[in-house]
Amino acid sequence: MTSFQTAPSISVVDIDNLTLETERLNLRRFNEGDLDNLYKLLSQEEVVRYLYGEVQTREETQERLTKRLEMNSLKDDGDTLILAVEEKQTGAFIGDLVLILTSVEFSQGEIGFVFNPEHHGKGYGYEASTEMLRYGFEVLGLHRIKGRCDGRNKASAALMKKLGLKLEAHFIENEWVKGRWTDEMVFAMRRSQWDTQAQPIT
Repeated sequence: MTSFQTAPSISVVDIDNLTLETERLNLRRFNEGDLDNLYKLLSQEEVVRYLYGEVQTREETQERLTKRLEMNSLKDDGDTLILAVEEKQTGAFIGDLVLILTSVEFSQGEIGFVFNPEHHGKGYGYEASTEMLRYGFEVLGLHRIKGRCDGRNKASAALMKKLGLKLEAHFIENEWVKGRWTDEMVFAMRRSQWDTQAQPIT
């Protein structure tokens, strides 16, 4: 029997005032008042250790925040959504989540995350990232979402595995980052896998 599939397509969404919510967290667009929180996050050596950039100055953080405020669409290749993650109970800034529209033609996206070490061990990364995957698949209509990390970043790799993303590639010393060759690990999930995973247990 021949299997027919629907051609890939994404939905037009409004992200200007987007707010997502989980049991313990609020995920919202960044605003001008987030400079101190973002600077506190990106000025930590532990936070940027496995990222491409170095620790940020306050001026560099302001430039980065300004760029985030200008990101207002998810319709073209390269368009990016970055959400601040806050603890509901206290309003504490936990970190940020990224969703990049990598291919409109093939309904592809990429997820990323950076969380403050002060809040590690609480399951916030899993909770927030699960909601971003839900948004990508069920609202935006993506067919496939990938995630990448430095091969040394065991915590990020473990989180992506826990989220249900499968390791598809491990490139050996494929990038020169901060004065050394580094590995890159690529994980991914398809919409069909998400649908199966998201089914309630009966």
